[in-house]
Amino acid sequence: MSKATALTIFAPAKLNLFLHITERLNNGYHTLDSLVAFADIGDIITIESAPSFSFHIKGAFADSFKYDERSTFLNGDNLVIKAARSLSQVADRPLSIKITLTKNLPLSSGLGGGSSDAAATIWGLQQLWNLPHDADYIIPLMAKLGADVPVCLNCRPTIMQGIGDILLPAPTMPEIPILLVNPMISCATQDIFLHHNGIYKKRTTLPKNFNSVFDLVETLRTLENDLFKPALKLIPEIDNVINALNMQKHCLFSRMSGSGASCFGLFETIEHAENAAEKIKTENPDWWIKTGFLNRPERY
Repeated sequence: MSKATALTIFAPAKLNLFLHITERLNNGYHTLDSLVAFADIGDIITIESAPSFSFHIKGAFADSFKYDERSTFLNGDNLVIKAARSLSQVADRPLSIKITLTKNLPLSSGLGGGSSDAAATIWGLQQLWNLPHDADYIIPLMAKLGADVPVCLNCRPTIMQGIGDILLPAPTMPEIPILLVNPMISCATQDIFLHHNGIYKKRTTLPKNFNSVFDLVETLRTLENDLFKPALKLIPEIDNVINALNMQKHCLFSRMSGSGASCFGLFETIEHAENAAEKIKTENPDWWIKTGFLNRPERY
């Protein structure tokens, strides 16, 4: 990579189309059963050659990070820095690079933004250093960074089980128009899990294919996000978001993603999604609202 060029990697929003909690382990972690998909809405990681390591944040949500996550140095706490540092140690490569994170996704929003940023950093450094993407050390390295990081590496539909360490092929799905809405209230994942009711579910068997958004919606209606009710207790505004989505004429299905507070609506056409976005934005100008497609993210 020459000094005049930069490697730009897309870090897509991760959505939990359903999320069931299957067990609570002795170490306090919960095991999950979840269908994960990715949107063409997300952050951007840029990696450039440099004399020494530095890290920079820009974008709509750059100012949302805590002070210790904004460090430009290699000992910083941001997950992007931790990912770069971990891979350089395992691969024995010098971190003579400048990393810039363009933060377009709200923080602590149930969209896996930090995990996706970390995975995109690892993916980019693998490209830069000509490392094999399926190296044995990659999944354990990412799992140490966070439970959602491994599933974000390939950013394709996946059945995620265990504590994020069991990744299985998902049913085939078409591109699906989507509307994302966040009420601009941070939702701490750990706090949400603490309010779970202790009822656990068995793993779900999904069809091999979803030929249309209607097939997907039919299945999703039989499943849940087990973190929705706990999140609602802490952030009642989530109910307003779901109601706003459900009031849209062409919204086929709505649900909270992950531990919240972001919610999504599924539509038959992107025009329907964009019209719904305009109506919701008019009534809720302070909310974060984006339209796009599921299953259309590209790393470059």
